[in-house]
Amino acid sequence: MLTIMKFLKPYRWQIVFIILFTLGGTTLELLLPTLMAEVVDVGIVNSDLPYILQTGGWMIACAVLAVIFTVAVMFFSSKTALGFSKDVRRSLFTKVESFSLQEVEKVGTASLITRTTNDIKQVQDVLNMIFNMMTRAPLMLLGGIILAVMREPSLSLIFLASLPALALTIILISRKAIPLFKVLQKKTDRLNLILRETLTGIRVVRGFNRVEYEKKRFNEANEQFRDTGIKVNRIIAFVFPLMMLIMNFTNIAIVWLGAVRIDNGVMQVGNLMAFLQYAAMILMSLVMLSMAFIMIPRAQASAVRINEVLQLSPDMKNPDEPETEIAAAGTVAFQNVTFRYNGAEKAAVENISFKAEAGKTTAIIGSTGSGKTTLIQLIPRFYDVESGSIAVDGVDIRKMSVKHLRGKIGYVPQRAVLFSGTIAENVRFGKEDATDQEVAAALETAQAIDFVTEKEQGTSTAVSQGGGNLSGGQKQRLSIARALVRKPDIYIFDDSFSALDYKTDAKLRKALKEQTKKATFIIVAQRVNTVRDADQIIVLNEGKIAGIGTHQELLESCTIYQEIVSSQRTEEESA
Repeated sequence: MLTIMKFLKPYRWQIVFIILFTLGGTTLELLLPTLMAEVVDVGIVNSDLPYILQTGGWMIACAVLAVIFTVAVMFFSSKTALGFSKDVRRSLFTKVESFSLQEVEKVGTASLITRTTNDIKQVQDVLNMIFNMMTRAPLMLLGGIILAVMREPSLSLIFLASLPALALTIILISRKAIPLFKVLQKKTDRLNLILRETLTGIRVVRGFNRVEYEKKRFNEANEQFRDTGIKVNRIIAFVFPLMMLIMNFTNIAIVWLGAVRIDNGVMQVGNLMAFLQYAAMILMSLVMLSMAFIMIPRAQASAVRINEVLQLSPDMKNPDEPETEIAAAGTVAFQNVTFRYNGAEKAAVENISFKAEAGKTTAIIGSTGSGKTTLIQLIPRFYDVESGSIAVDGVDIRKMSVKHLRGKIGYVPQRAVLFSGTIAENVRFGKEDATDQEVAAALETAQAIDFVTEKEQGTSTAVSQGGGNLSGGQKQRLSIARALVRKPDIYIFDDSFSALDYKTDAKLRKALKEQTKKATFIIVAQRVNTVRDADQIIVLNEGKIAGIGTHQELLESCTIYQEIVSSQRTEEESA
């Protein structure tokens, strides 16, 4: 947890104010029992009304100032804790954004969401409590003990029994609670994972009548979370009854022994009243410390999880001195490229070599699981190659800055992803400063202009989260428009025509040919009709290249390609 505290550095002056105000407020509170004892032992005993009024006035002034200091501490504590959580959340988000897909998959999306929200909130709450309680409690504990001993040294021996008992209670309960807090956070991860999967795949769940199964899965995770939470709270529930028991026995002992001393004439009533208040302050400060010690383990578990992400070193790094290409044409060259996913025994793609030249179309085709998507995801460095190299215009992409590399690419993923906002905002995601004319031109090329203009608000039409209010084909066409609007050197289309009918597919390919004639065009497709006009077709089979050539060349030389064509040929074409 100490590692994450570096984020408090910008708030050091606020922390200084918290400590000063806490010191002032605690000092005034400790002064009140002494003043009250003076009122009883001097003012009331001697019937001295002016002294009572004067000392009472000082007590009121101390109480008012103590309240002001306490409010100031609460204000600065909340401001510091919230500022701290904002900075950690921003740093965590920035760190995750720098990860390759391998790191994201390693930690897990659901876990990253939990760490960015729930875990940071846990640390924030404990930090706020530390500023409010743990700076005040030790001062009150130390001050109370000193003043109590100064007032009645012999009576203070009672604390030799009560304080160790309280400390032992805190230690035993903390040792039981700490491991369970770590388990509880993992149960939170599991709960978030199932909830996210169910909500994202709600159509599939309902389509296959798996609602009851998902309910059962969620209920199991929910019950496990509940059971762990109950176990933790059951342990913590012992704290306050045990502490109240110790505190009450301590007060009984003080009153009984104090009464004996008053009866013997060695102690005054005011002193007993002051001592009782100091005893209450001492014991209350221990209760505050115990609350902090109970909450800190949970925050500790959360801080460890946050640090795991912050300290995770991404495999993909920008070079210290990035190189830039001499001629920005967009030529992509694979040289003996091999890549495998984390923990996989077999390489996803192996010994891949080919060249995609500017002004030409390179198509990649193959059966499901042959490595098509993996191959093109290596170009924008979503993953880094295990061996071999990928060069853009003669420069290894690992020697280029990621920002510069991806700025040259217009990428359309296999699954169309849209964001909440308007149609225009989603298209401008590809180019932030795109004009209305550029947006309209991109929509027209992507064959999306017709359905957009039919909508009442046109490009200002709202898009719901994930494009839920659009069809699959409409989402795909908007994704294509988003890539087109930036006019990159390299276009990468990952099976981006699968949701389109043949007519729209043909019109789109014709429009794209004109739009991308000077750029490098790389397309992954399942349909032979989509790739047959490509300048070169790469046939993948189990992660390896089975053939490279034009449609006619592959029909003559590549068995795998012949099988793909044959499987897609209609009876009429066969005849």
